[in-house]
Amino acid sequence: MASLYTKTKLYIQANSSTWDDTKVSLQNDGSGDYIKIWTYSFAKPNDSKIAEYETAGNTAETNAGIDATRRSQYGSWEFQMEMIYKDQKNGTSTFKDHCDKVKSDNPKG
Repeated sequence: MASLYTKTKLYIQANSSTWDDTKVSLQNDGSGDYIKIWTYSFAKPNDSKIAEYETAGNTAETNAGIDATRRSQYGSWEFQMEMIYKDQKNGTSTFKDHCDKVKSDNPKG
């Protein structure tokens, strides 16, 4: 189940805006998450509107996890630059092959 944060963020983006901590605040008083503050110029989403973003929210959260795994497996930027330098010097494709393997080992849905 996607978090309220993710679904709310997607709703805000669908309304051509971005998350702004001065315009929206989520809270949980022990009985579940809810939108406490909403000062955007468009309508605050009700529960049924937020529910419409469940599938997209699940996809976004899954892809965020895959992105984090990929970032760790790509290695540091110094490591990547060294591969690129050696590829250009030696006419090899080590960097491209490495990136292809990271992507194939961690596919997005």
